[in-house]
Amino acid sequence: MGSSYKVAVIGAGPAGLVTARELQREGHHVTVFEKANRVGGIWLYNPRVETDPLGLDPDRQIVHTSLYKSLRVNSPRQTMSFSDYPFVKKQGGDPRPFPCHQEVLRFLEDFARDFGLMELIRFGNEVVRVELVDELTHEWIVESRTTRETESIWETKAEVFGAVVICNGNFTEPNIADFPGRDTWPGLQMHSHNYRTPQHLENKIVVLIGSGPSAIDIIKEIAPLAKQVHQAVRTRKLQSLRMENYNNAWQHSMIECVHKDGRVVFQDGSAVDADVIIHCTGYKYHYPFLKSNGIVTVDNNRVRPLYKHVFPPKLAPSLSFVGLNYRAVVFRVMELQAKWVAKVLSGMVDLPSQEAMACSVEELYSEIKKSGLPEHHTHSLQNDEVDYVSWVAAQVDIKPPESWKEITFYSMLKWVIHHGENYRDAWDVDKWIQEIQSSKS
Repeated sequence: MGSSYKVAVIGAGPAGLVTARELQREGHHVTVFEKANRVGGIWLYNPRVETDPLGLDPDRQIVHTSLYKSLRVNSPRQTMSFSDYPFVKKQGGDPRPFPCHQEVLRFLEDFARDFGLMELIRFGNEVVRVELVDELTHEWIVESRTTRETESIWETKAEVFGAVVICNGNFTEPNIADFPGRDTWPGLQMHSHNYRTPQHLENKIVVLIGSGPSAIDIIKEIAPLAKQVHQAVRTRKLQSLRMENYNNAWQHSMIECVHKDGRVVFQDGSAVDADVIIHCTGYKYHYPFLKSNGIVTVDNNRVRPLYKHVFPPKLAPSLSFVGLNYRAVVFRVMELQAKWVAKVLSGMVDLPSQEAMACSVEELYSEIKKSGLPEHHTHSLQNDEVDYVSWVAAQVDIKPPESWKEITFYSMLKWVIHHGENYRDAWDVDKWIQEIQSSKS
């Protein structure tokens, strides 16, 4: 066993839990700060919504979770396992390959209990400041406050840690579509972050912006109740939803503008008098508590500069991020990143020089620019998931199974499109995985 750090982990969702486990395995002293009173992070359902349904008011009462009541996972449970802790079917639970969100929460609670993580977690503690004490010592002050919703006075506590791992997810700060007239449009506007159930949309004419999994799920759920549903998309790309299956739903190009009389005009020239606009437009990375003297910034939804999406070169290894990436088999990525962080801190794995890491970051940005990929997709692994997973696994001396090359976000997306909007029940995932594993054995 190498060096031992006093480490603060921000968040007790999937990334925070697996990070805490790996840090503990490497002999570090771990404290996990969690705002809620249970583990789970985004998988902890809360029927409450924010005071500003669009999420623009900085003084709104923030609700961390984005779960809607009917949500089922959009990745097979087999891909939401950790390497030594499979997400198996359990008696009395939801046995489906794509289970409900309650089943994921149960899995995470079992994981935390079985690995003795519960005693590491300070529940009801919101982190309000993570500040660099000294750029030479790389020590951090972590200030937290005890959350008491019924009181106006908060108890705060500040402590010094040798390292901080930020694992608070990226599904809290809504990203909102921008178009002329948005701020004066008279109808209800909301972000999918604040959607829970469809009842309040009965007999309404709804415009929904976006084509991702949440947009498709919400369209399916509101169409039987709403008077009309109009989906606005940037590109009419392939998706699992078959609009022709709904006699009151239509797809349009993106919104051109909206008017004070309630009219919504699309770029294809069509228009509709709508009651509601739902922004299913994703989220922004948001770390209001992080004070790093400007070393780490979020610009155009790129957290920069991060070596391999984890370490800021100037602050490595005392500051790191786990779980930023998307469009990947994310539980697998989180676990490998957590192992890497833990072993780097213990001295069992070395990082390149600060200069070499900074050079690597700039090379990535240059490649993204040349490819034409927008900056805000920097942390997407859709096009290089296999290479990235293989690289991180090699850092911690793990040889990934050959099947990992075939079980990726992109390969799953193809099956989703193939099976259509009912892919969760039509796709025989066990057979698919067995065929891949047998071909690699």
